[in-house]
Amino acid sequence: MKLYITLPGGINDIHLTLAFILTFLLYTSFHLSRKPISIVKSELHKNCSSVGEPATVVSSSRNSQHAPLPSLLSDLDCSWKPFDKSNYKQLLGAMDYSFLCAYAVGMYLSGIIGERLPIRLYLTVGMLGSGIFTCLFGLGYIYNIHSLGFYVSVQVANGLVQTTGWPSVVTCISNWFGKGRRGLIMGLWNSHTSVGNILGSLIAGYWVSSNWGLSFIVPGLIIGAMGLICFLFLIERKCFSTRMRIPRSVSLCVYVRKGRGTNSYASSVFVFQGVIEFSLSLLFAKLVSYTFLFWLPLYITKAAHLDAKKAGDLSTLFDVGGIVGGILAGLISDKLGKRATTCAVMLLLAAPTVGVVMHQSTCMLLVCGGLVNGPYALITTAVSADLGTHKSLKGNARALSTVTAIIDGTGSVGAALGPLLAGLLSAGGWDQVFYMLMTADFLALLLLLRLVMKELTSSKSRPNSTVE
Repeated sequence: MKLYITLPGGINDIHLTLAFILTFLLYTSFHLSRKPISIVKSELHKNCSSVGEPATVVSSSRNSQHAPLPSLLSDLDCSWKPFDKSNYKQLLGAMDYSFLCAYAVGMYLSGIIGERLPIRLYLTVGMLGSGIFTCLFGLGYIYNIHSLGFYVSVQVANGLVQTTGWPSVVTCISNWFGKGRRGLIMGLWNSHTSVGNILGSLIAGYWVSSNWGLSFIVPGLIIGAMGLICFLFLIERKCFSTRMRIPRSVSLCVYVRKGRGTNSYASSVFVFQGVIEFSLSLLFAKLVSYTFLFWLPLYITKAAHLDAKKAGDLSTLFDVGGIVGGILAGLISDKLGKRATTCAVMLLLAAPTVGVVMHQSTCMLLVCGGLVNGPYALITTAVSADLGTHKSLKGNARALSTVTAIIDGTGSVGAALGPLLAGLLSAGGWDQVFYMLMTADFLALLLLLRLVMKELTSSKSRPNSTVE
């Protein structure tokens, strides 16, 4: 048995704010370190045709007595081996798949491991590990490494250690905030995903054309530094361990850790109403979101004929829209008390919006980002927290880590499939990729229809009515 104290109101308010800000920044650094690969893709494989043209002109102007100069297209290594081949999209897709598949598999284990370890230490180790592997990818440029196996191995290792992040921060923020206005609070907090993507795009874009290795090394150093900050300052819950003499003015709370029995509650999580539907819907919603995350800058480069930096900057419009969409989804679902219905309406509008973006309407990226990321943000935060604090768990806050990992792990399967399919389908034209994304949005919508009907016919209107 461990004894904790809850400090009086004013001090708790300060710690509440600090917990919100710190967990926000911690997960921002996770996404900041994931984004560079999408920015660097267009640098790993360049369009060399325009580079080769001067060679022809020079050769034709030479005296016929001299041997013609070899073509610059063949001599100039304008792409980074092994991504200089015609199947470069499949190779780039394989790197995405390596990271995301490892992330999906590791997520199921991460929640189980995380609930048995102190969140602060677990998260710190994961962030330091992620910093190391992100930097290693960038060192491939510094040390002129051209082995596909090296880059795939680094991605797999990074995907595994990054699974420490989401269950840990969601558990921590849920420990601090109750169910009141959870959708709005989580919507605001979940904007760290888009903020991280934006910062990652800007940082990677700054070095992508001159030294793409720094596009990884700098974000790697940032997440490593945030890991140290996590170790020094993260407080896991409202209650603080103490051996001090307790004055009468301080209220007490007792937390009894149930040891290995904690997972017994979480193991039955799939019997809760709505868990299966939300998990599978998240699979398709995350498929769409992560395809945009990993492939949007390359698509803009090819479709709009922009360089890597400009394409990366333009792609941030999608993430800005994601911030707005996540906040609106949380606010609306709090007001209506209908999580599934809110997600379904946004998914219904998202599919045709993706179709508009397909026709190179980059001005719609803002709206598309909001509609695509809104349901994804709501399910991974407020809905997961509702399920993780379900009454069937009997107040076992530690099981929230496992519940969150199960839901996000299922969604991560889609996150792994989306970029892989994009790499395969884009060989036949980008239209096929967008049709795949529109289909995924409709499937995510269909999986929520039973819950939507239940919410619309229910006389109750509570934010967690779907999962009670």
